[in-house]
Amino acid sequence: MLKEIALRDLRMGMFVHRLGGRWFDHPFLRKSFKLTNAADLEKLLKSAVPDLVIDTDKGLDVESRPRAEPTPVAAPVAVSRAAETRITFDQEIERARAIQAKARVAVINMFGEARMGRAINVSGVAPLVDEISSSLERNAGALLSVVRLKTADDYTYMHSVAVCGLMIALGRRMGLEDEELRIAGLGGLLHDVGKIAMPVEVLNKPGKLTDEEYSTMKRHPLEGWQILRNSSIASEIPLDICLHHHERVDGGGYPEKISGDALTLYARMGAVCDVYDAITSDRPYKSGWAPAESIKRMAEWRVGQFDDTVFQAFVKTVGIYPVGSVVRLNSGRVGVVTDQAEANLLQPRVKVFFSLKSREPVKAEVVDLARTHDAIAGLEDAKAWQENVRRILG
Repeated sequence: MLKEIALRDLRMGMFVHRLGGRWFDHPFLRKSFKLTNAADLEKLLKSAVPDLVIDTDKGLDVESRPRAEPTPVAAPVAVSRAAETRITFDQEIERARAIQAKARVAVINMFGEARMGRAINVSGVAPLVDEISSSLERNAGALLSVVRLKTADDYTYMHSVAVCGLMIALGRRMGLEDEELRIAGLGGLLHDVGKIAMPVEVLNKPGKLTDEEYSTMKRHPLEGWQILRNSSIASEIPLDICLHHHERVDGGGYPEKISGDALTLYARMGAVCDVYDAITSDRPYKSGWAPAESIKRMAEWRVGQFDDTVFQAFVKTVGIYPVGSVVRLNSGRVGVVTDQAEANLLQPRVKVFFSLKSREPVKAEVVDLARTHDAIAGLEDAKAWQENVRRILG
């Protein structure tokens, strides 16, 4: 029997049939589940869910609770592996470059297999997703900086790797668990596989697409979904990300023009991650925007295009000055952002390399703005410092 109860009456052993409130008021992606984990109970009790519906045929009822039973004690909060294994940008950058090189080959091979009509071997790329996730856990800035610096020729392949990393980083910010992060990352890696069905002259056209060419390109999510349907993917989530990463919350996207609650959390995440990497990358028809400029533009577009809660979480993930942003400090030095500070998005870590006062390069060193009196005075033109940035990050 279904029964609506207050959040305070929730306890272990109950079967949650439906959570009240908005989808982002609670930390769960599942619509229904049996409450068997004390940590899950603690998450729910701390959430903004106003009420919920339980199924007493599948779990405990409110009345079956003994009067003297104490409130369940939440399981001890484990120290996150990220806190235990976190290392500096310089310590991780070489490993990140190696993962990028391996990922490039793996994605090219995967797209090649799909182009020949063969089913994608998901088990072959799953370990790559785990490697990307581990690198992000050790130091998110290193891998995200490496995959952002892609050539126009490599865009289709490395864009998939970048979106994989962004999906994992965003998912971790939004509280997804390990398996959920793995699935989100896999969806990011596979989201653009439908582009193999696009004519090369349209895909790599250096100028603006005609209306007919644009209509052709808009078929790639559906083409990708059809390819993934014939592959050994146990979860529907990567297919959902592939099919819906160009949808908008106001229904103005494609290919199905769905909106609002019809869009899953994963599809909303995919939309933000896909756009960010696309506009920060050099393409055959345009140069990429600087990371900070891209965040500013996306903030202007977000009403109607992006889910606001997901977008705000994304900004906290990449920062107001994302990795790769070239900034000018009050001290007169120029540097590139290599990492974010959890406590204050305005105080990232910056690797300085030039002095505007002496007009000469300086010894490269990381300045943690959260631990110094120096601060960001403004943004520099990233193109003017492109070679320096590639030397430091690439």
